[in-house]
Amino acid sequence: MSAFRCAGCDYVYDEAKGAPREGFPAGTLFEDIPEDWCCPDCAVREKVDFEEVGVKQ
Repeated sequence: MSAFRCAGCDYVYDEAKGAPREGFPAGTLFEDIPEDWCCPDCAVREKVDFEEVGVKQ
């Protein structure tokens, strides 16, 4: 599983943890998140702006 960081505010979406408050349970792959999703912390950056920061086994 991977983690992805928002370039604007450093929020990290970790696929292993998901984002329950956003409706994405643990194990939800970043590629399965809708394309129009925005960063839940800054709401400025879109999914396309996130950078992969780590791959976990």
